[in-house]
Amino acid sequence: REAEHAAAPTYWAHGQLADARIERTPVRGVRKATAKAMVDSAFTAPHVSIFVDVDASRTMEYVARLKKSRDFEGIKVSPLLVLARAVIWAAARNPSVNASWVETENGAEIHQKRFMNLGIAAATPRGLLVPNIKDAQNLNMKELAIALNELATTARAGKTRPEDMRDGSLSITNIGALGIDTGTPIINPGEVAIVAFGTIRQKPWVVDGEVVPRWITTLGGSFDHRVVDGDLSARFMADVASILQEPAMLLD
Repeated sequence: REAEHAAAPTYWAHGQLADARIERTPVRGVRKATAKAMVDSAFTAPHVSIFVDVDASRTMEYVARLKKSRDFEGIKVSPLLVLARAVIWAAARNPSVNASWVETENGAEIHQKRFMNLGIAAATPRGLLVPNIKDAQNLNMKELAIALNELATTARAGKTRPEDMRDGSLSITNIGALGIDTGTPIINPGEVAIVAFGTIRQKPWVVDGEVVPRWITTLGGSFDHRVVDGDLSARFMADVASILQEPAMLLD
């Protein structure tokens, strides 16, 4: 092993011998900004996380109906659309999750927002970005679907603008798209809540005393405990889950 190490190619970097088997990438641009923002958030906002398993079978049925609808022809529809609508609906019922903790010269303030700029975390060629859909509370289901598609297309093309990432209210990270069940997301700076959407899988589930296959997902929510108490975070997550379990509630 010593002979192998001695034979490894080396070169000079920053005044020191470096192993050529290690690729070194300077941290700059979006990656550097994202790293700083995540560290600042993790070590500034006291995170508390909540998880809930959800029977999303009726969401899957609802999405299938939308895909067949003439109104949604040519528009990509996925369960993320229902989750986005559920988060908007649940935040309206629990408005303190749609807020910011702001330090001022006279002390801290909580700024509760009367608009919903819904952030969607996106992996892009430039790194992790969280563009947001402005005034998402004013969009109907079709308009929200179009906005989600445009946000994803723009992000994948590396064309997300700085203004698209400003003034976010509350964010979603769709880790289920990568086959992950759940996680503990870090809150986007300037916000107090984020929801992680796990993959939807068929699993055995008890319905009326019988074990049957159902489409199950796990939601993970992280909250800034300075603003969002345990009771509020639990009620918010329960409201989000209730829509995934029964999307027809959105029509009430």
